[in-house]
Amino acid sequence: MKILPLPLAGAAEIHNSPHRDHRGWFARWFCQDALASIHDGRPIQQINSSFTAKKGALRGLHLQFAPRMEDKIVRCIRGRIHDVIVDLRDASPTKGRWHSVVLDADQQNMLYVPKGFAHGFQTLEPDCQVLYLHTEFHSPEREGGYRHDSPALGIEWPLEVTELSERDRNLPVWEPHLPGIDVA
Repeated sequence: MKILPLPLAGAAEIHNSPHRDHRGWFARWFCQDALASIHDGRPIQQINSSFTAKKGALRGLHLQFAPRMEDKIVRCIRGRIHDVIVDLRDASPTKGRWHSVVLDADQQNMLYVPKGFAHGFQTLEPDCQVLYLHTEFHSPEREGGYRHDSPALGIEWPLEVTELSERDRNLPVWEPHLPGIDVA
């Protein structure tokens, strides 16, 4: 596994080196030891997957608030997605900034999303499936998020949004004056 730090403090892109032979390939998607420098040994508590049928559909920006904040490792296992993270941590030098990575099933790259970040993605082709590894159990009463089109964030989505859930449509707009997230 190769870990590439991203411009947002604590976030990283992870690349695999699949072993290939005449049968196909074998790849490691998670290794506590290999990811210790960013993951800090926190156990994976839950593994989830989503499927999105339509190109241009958008999910997010989602996060869980304290005391159920979570780190995530995100991988697109079918198709390609434009994955976006937003640093919302109070003490971070990159608070209020976003970064995007194209996650591609063929490339097998992954995104490490630290707690205190909002996360969302847009499908770049039809029939995308995403796998999520979480360090915290899902807590409906602690889930939240912000609108994908919050003007203060200025996120550049590559396609016109073709689908958005009612929940995501009704998320609040993020503003710089809002209190950040304390992850200490």
